[in-house]
Amino acid sequence: MAEIEIRLPKMGESVTEATITNWLKEVGDTVEMDEPLVEVATDKVDNELPSEAKGVLVKKLYEKDDVVQVGEVIAIISTGGGADKPAPTETAQPKTAAATKTVSAEKSPVAATVEVDKNGPSGKFYSPLVRSIAKEEGISMEQLEGIEGTGENSRVTKKDILNYIQNGGAKTATATASATATPKVEVVKQASSSNNSAPVKEHKAPEVPMWEGDELVEMDRMRRLIADHMVMSKHTSPHVTSYVEADVTNIVLWREKIKDSFLKKEKEKLTFTPIFIEAIVKAIKDFPMINISVSGNNIIKRKSINIGMATALPTGNLIVPVIKNADMLNLVGITKQVNSLADRARNNKLSPDDIQGGTYTVTNVGTFGNVMGTPIINQPQVAILALGAIRKMPAVIETPFGDTIGIRHKMFLSHAYDHRVVDGALGGQFVRRVADYLEQFDMNREL
Repeated sequence: MAEIEIRLPKMGESVTEATITNWLKEVGDTVEMDEPLVEVATDKVDNELPSEAKGVLVKKLYEKDDVVQVGEVIAIISTGGGADKPAPTETAQPKTAAATKTVSAEKSPVAATVEVDKNGPSGKFYSPLVRSIAKEEGISMEQLEGIEGTGENSRVTKKDILNYIQNGGAKTATATASATATPKVEVVKQASSSNNSAPVKEHKAPEVPMWEGDELVEMDRMRRLIADHMVMSKHTSPHVTSYVEADVTNIVLWREKIKDSFLKKEKEKLTFTPIFIEAIVKAIKDFPMINISVSGNNIIKRKSINIGMATALPTGNLIVPVIKNADMLNLVGITKQVNSLADRARNNKLSPDDIQGGTYTVTNVGTFGNVMGTPIINQPQVAILALGAIRKMPAVIETPFGDTIGIRHKMFLSHAYDHRVVDGALGGQFVRRVADYLEQFDMNREL
């Protein structure tokens, strides 16, 4: 009888852990090769993991809501023929944060009273594993906020908090927790600079009362992740938004002329999105300092141009699949990528890699009839462009024979950017260049 270890596979770049959200098989159940075994969720996407062997599930090493590191064994499948089904008592106990810790620290008598929210006052997100360790070791939110995270977007990882404990941080946290009888509504943080700056006040969200007739609806997991990411982005980047109105009449008329033959030839519907993305890619080539990220006091200039496209899901949530190396694709190639990613997003078929690695994001608020918007930057990027609705508008048309009034198709482009590294000149010139490419579109273009 052979026993096969089922490990949590790599879930995409920068993803180091996942949460078990649902076991699709119980101990003693027969499992077929490639049959879905367990559902897991990362901070990027949800996935079903298929079984890597045919046999009987004999052990589950983690339970629902446990956080698992990539490469860890999550289950054991016996491939021995005719083996009796093991009793449920064979199920291994889940590996909690306490069981997997490699650093021991003296437990605080007040540790059980320390509560750590998933979001700190700074907007940082803390994973269930980090919160569990913090609670056990009596580490307060103020102490947790002071830990320098090495994870994506400066998130505090298991390694970070264990290093903090090993260096004596937990004892300091215990003293802090003991001295605090009641939680403070307002946290006052002294500025770290040597000048006489006034203290910086950070306010926690107020308690919200419920009134008669109100209904309490818990956010689903994806909505919580979106909320965490948006708060973190606004805290990280000072947002500035520039607006440009673009005349896209040539594009509207060209698409109307070409869309039927395009569908017949390429078996793909031609929407406006690929045309807009093509113009954005051209503008990024002209202004490469839009295609960057910030790491501490350093700027990372991205070689690849990977365009994220915000996509609304049937649930009302939002996901951002990424067109990789968009600068290497022609309009047909971009169209195929846009349609494929949008279809897989709507049907929950995106892989973790499909939503990673973006360097610039586009969101189409015009889909909902909005003429413009103030989009929030998709960290760790530094800019995002919102595409407004295309509307017929009266406009002054300059001709060799003088000005005249005509009906034109126009739209607003709303460009939000990180003012730490993108000033108004660059941010404004970039969106103006996108508009120029759209307005100069060749109506006689051949595919």
